[in-house]
Amino acid sequence: MSGQILLSLLLGGVIGFEREARNKPAGLRTHMMVAAGTTAFTLASIYGFSMVSGQITRDPARVAAQIVSGIGFLGAGTIFRSGSSIRGLTTASTIWLVASIGMLVGVGMYWLAIFTTVISTVVLSFMPAPIYKLERRLRVGEPSITPDDDEEL
Repeated sequence: MSGQILLSLLLGGVIGFEREARNKPAGLRTHMMVAAGTTAFTLASIYGFSMVSGQITRDPARVAAQIVSGIGFLGAGTIFRSGSSIRGLTTASTIWLVASIGMLVGVGMYWLAIFTTVISTVVLSFMPAPIYKLERRLRVGEPSITPDDDEEL
């Protein structure tokens, strides 16, 4: 079980490193803690509550459901609105994603957790460039047609 926590720290750290390198609100340590915490909660839900009052009362899905909904509050703290722009949505989604990676590790789905980490890191690292170029192209030098106040389209 300690190996699972270490794997979660590592995988969460990969995504957290990318966020840290871009100076985002939640970085390396936050992502590592979320991944390790969700793994610990998942393991506790599987093994920690197996015997209560002499009856088997194991329902790991209950804790998992609470992780999924509860992690949104942590992610919401990274979202900021400034005028007409909203910042932090990607960081909020990476916190939610890292929680899922921690849960995957907790239930023993290591390859899926590793795949999710790798593919997510690829998306985070390489997707912004084309989007920023498109936004720049739309803002700079592109004519736009707007109707006059008394004109109908």
